Amino acid sequence: METKTNLSSDTLARLQQLIRINIDSEKGFDEASHKIEDKQIATMFVELGRQRANNALELQKFVEWNRESAVTEGSYIAALHRAWLGVRGVVGGGDSHSILSEAERGEDAIKHAYEEALIATAGSAMNDVLTHQYANVKAGHDRVRDMRDQFVGNTTQTSKWD
Repeated sequence: METKTNLSSDTLARLQQLIRINIDSEKGFDEASHKIEDKQIATMFVELGRQRANNALELQKFVEWNRESAVTEGSYIAALHRAWLGVRGVVGGGDSHSILSEAERGEDAIKHAYEEALIATAGSAMNDVLTHQYANVKAGHDRVRDMRDQFVGNTTQTSKWD
């Protein structure tokens, strides 16, 4: 029987994937929060980045309790996405809607990763933790989407993309 200190290799692999995508998300929000001039959006990005960092830390503890080394870095693909976010910010004039649209794409990815993990680990000892984190991720996704929708048609430059 699986317990939180005796997780299956499949569950541990899913946790490692979620750790990586949370690290990626935190880095993306951190970078964007420093470059966007709209204080309301920057504040939201800081909050969501902090939440993603906390998710990663919580999952890392469970991996380590299972005598495994938890991943501590994001993925190469996320670095490409952050680079694309920078390009999109420049090409799109750095407007809030374009930046929030790219942030929502990242939120779609993390939301999808949690959905897959919840299906793959149904009945796992980690289900309560993953369900709680998924609820926070989905709420964050919805905040980004709703804020993006507030900026439809707004092409005022609001970022400092280099």
